[in-house]
Amino acid sequence: MAIEMLYFAWVREVVGIAGERVDPPAGVETVGALIDWLAASSDTHAAAFENRERLRAAIDQSFVSIDAPIAGAREIAIFPPVTGG
Repeated sequence: MAIEMLYFAWVREVVGIAGERVDPPAGVETVGALIDWLAASSDTHAAAFENRERLRAAIDQSFVSIDAPIAGAREIAIFPPVTGG
């Protein structure tokens, strides 16, 4: 199941890329498990994802929780909390 990953703001800066196409193994069934799998793939991913409390996610452009299932996802975005004023 290939997924287009998108990274925004400081997450993009720390990972070092704006996005990538990934094919997680069976057993990676939630956003959190995907984050763990990606964190194990490189030091930059590990640094960007070390504090989950600072991360938000969207699946196919809809905000989701970190424990949301990823089955059928085409695109997953990871970004810091959104604030505005």
